[in-house]
Amino acid sequence: MSDPTLGAAVRGAVDLSALRNRPAPAAAGDAAPSGDAIGVASLVMDVTDETFAQVLELSRTVPVVVDLWAEWCGPCKQLSPILERVVTELAGRLVLAKVDVDANPQLSQAFRAQSIPMVVALVAGQPVPLFTGAVPEQQVREVFAQLLQLAAQNGVTGSVAVDGASDSSAGDAAEPPLPPLHAEAFEAIEAGDYARAITAYEKALAENPRDADARAGLGQVRLLDRVQGLDLQEARAAAAAAPTDVTAQLAVADLDIAGGHVDDAFGRLLDLFAQLPSDERAPVRERLLELFALVGDADPRVVSARGRLASLLF
Repeated sequence: MSDPTLGAAVRGAVDLSALRNRPAPAAAGDAAPSGDAIGVASLVMDVTDETFAQVLELSRTVPVVVDLWAEWCGPCKQLSPILERVVTELAGRLVLAKVDVDANPQLSQAFRAQSIPMVVALVAGQPVPLFTGAVPEQQVREVFAQLLQLAAQNGVTGSVAVDGASDSSAGDAAEPPLPPLHAEAFEAIEAGDYARAITAYEKALAENPRDADARAGLGQVRLLDRVQGLDLQEARAAAAAAPTDVTAQLAVADLDIAGGHVDDAFGRLLDLFAQLPSDERAPVRERLLELFALVGDADPRVVSARGRLASLLF
């Protein structure tokens, strides 16, 4: 986000007109003129198709950052804690609205969320595209600083105060710290050092093979490491030119998972698995099992893909 004018930032971006006039409960606080502080239940809020109108109204007082995510999205789970931490540190100058795209299809369509994580801001009711994909914390801080400048130029200079903040702070203080290796992994992820994060999670699993959080984190960061530096168009062209090239097809499948195209990724790898001789299938099966775990065994897309894999095996 480099253009300093709101009009230029929103041209051709998203269409929220269908969501503007929808009535919603005032859980986030009533909007106040820019420059005033208003009360909200939290600086980080879950937003739905039904409650989004109040967030649009809130954005007339304070910039709202919208985090479009999904439970199965590994990069989302890396980015969301960064967004929450930076917004919290800004102490009411921004609000974070989290949108589960699977549960809120109207918002997903309105924001044209073709890949996630996708982060958009709302300033005076207008959308401002920020970035797509997991990015390092320093980049998040830089983008949010630009967002605050843009908001100020458009007269949105208000702030929010969390109702019952003292009680919330006490609860936060009681929260146990992350285990050392988990903390090391998060620090490495924020620095973009995925190799160090992988090593930290592998050590955590060596110490405790039942550490589900470490196992999930390892799968997510391995995906981030594999897609780092890949060019989507180049990868797709290489895969199209060599339909049975395992490396090329695995790369596109990883990019599809990272971008939220789960069915496309699974379909590509299952089609490849069906075409390959039995002695060349192992890498594809291993990647499928890794991606199944990343998306979640209970996800219906995983259940369907796992069933097809079983039929191909037997």
